Amino acid sequence: MSEAHEVDYEIKGEDIQFVEIELDPGESVVSEAGAMMFKSPTIEMEAVFGDGSKKNQGFMGALAGAGKRLLTGESLFMTVFTHNGQDKARVAFAAPFPGTIIPVHLPEVGGKLICQKDSFLAAAKGVSVGIALQKRIMTGLFGGEGFIMQSLEGDGWCFVHAGGTLTEKTLAPGEELHVDTGCVVAYTQEVEMEIVKAGNIKSMIFGGEGVFFAKLKGPGRVWIQSMPFSRLAGRILANVPVTGSGQGESSALGPLGSMLRGS
Repeated sequence: MSEAHEVDYEIKGEDIQFVEIELDPGESVVSEAGAMMFKSPTIEMEAVFGDGSKKNQGFMGALAGAGKRLLTGESLFMTVFTHNGQDKARVAFAAPFPGTIIPVHLPEVGGKLICQKDSFLAAAKGVSVGIALQKRIMTGLFGGEGFIMQSLEGDGWCFVHAGGTLTEKTLAPGEELHVDTGCVVAYTQEVEMEIVKAGNIKSMIFGGEGVFFAKLKGPGRVWIQSMPFSRLAGRILANVPVTGSGQGESSALGPLGSMLRGS
């Protein structure tokens, strides 16, 4: 018997997408705090402690769910949107930065999906959002973004966000793929992930691709993003113009503008 609510959805947009979910009376969907774009007035919002996947789970169950979310760097609370009116109602969730929203029906991937932290956007109520700790020591110590992944489990729809352009790979048994740790969005539970060194010392120091990368081994499906948010944020910070003391806002020319001003 299904535990997750059977929601209908529609993904809209090209580069900056949002997912619009249709709820029948009594149906609910959960999302990360701050992800909502708009909703019908008959849909009520409620912040819940933990992931809100189960009813009557008690304080200790809620505390365990909140603890898992804390380990992944997420808020202790999630938001549940419930349709308490008549007919059908809609609620929409927007992606936090340019990219693609991936709809995944969990029964089609064995009831479990492993995804990058911060990539989860929303899911039908009943889907459990937890953590997937990596088994290998190298992965735990040097995995970077891939150290602690989120685990989405259940029998409903979930929606994951990928930055930039998305590509999906289906790995055959024993087939390997080497991916930048930040570019791994999600993979099915059969896939083995291990963090390995990126070549020799020269490549690690001067290659510009990081010291470690993720080795994914099939069988299974893998979703890869071209623009992880950490890379985007790093490039923005690296190109922020340096403001001179007492100069107010920095010039659009950056350091060159400061030189021309004689500062």
